[in-house]
Amino acid sequence: MGISFNLTDGEKNYLSRLARMSIEAGLLGKVVDDVPAPPDALDRPQSLLRRHLGAFVTISIEGALRGCIGSIVGQEPLYLNIWRMAASAAFSDPRFPPLTLGEWRNNVELAISVLDELTPCPDPEAVEVGRHGLVLQYQNRSGVFLPQVPVEQGWNREDYLENLCFKAGLPKSSWQQPGARLFWFEALVFPA
Repeated sequence: MGISFNLTDGEKNYLSRLARMSIEAGLLGKVVDDVPAPPDALDRPQSLLRRHLGAFVTISIEGALRGCIGSIVGQEPLYLNIWRMAASAAFSDPRFPPLTLGEWRNNVELAISVLDELTPCPDPEAVEVGRHGLVLQYQNRSGVFLPQVPVEQGWNREDYLENLCFKAGLPKSSWQQPGARLFWFEALVFPA
């Protein structure tokens, strides 16, 4: 397993600007019908910006989570996914009130995570904290953590799996139960 793609600095900069533009448009109450397409220099054949990749946008203020929304599997070109996830992280994360203009102007940090393919995890012992993101599905519930979350929380592999169960609203050993499905992925994470 290893991440199957990379983004150029130009592509990362474009996605970063796009995420910020999406949030700023929402803060100003603007409805944007036409998302700015990738510039010609980046819009080459087979561009990753046009691939259907999962992505998350994470908003933090002074190191504290302020919003994080994403899609595990891309349903649209990456650049459109980033545009939508940025707005959703800012204004639709049910754990937080909508982001305000005052917060935006004070030390808001954004991070973009572009996800590689989601595949069944062959062995939970193979999960590397900081490298693998995880998805657990069991009893019509699911939970997901990006690869950076267990590092930020100081978790080891067992803590990671138990907290994934808690996030899904399940008892801590649910990942070990027959019928539990564990998937893993890697992500390219960069500041926006």
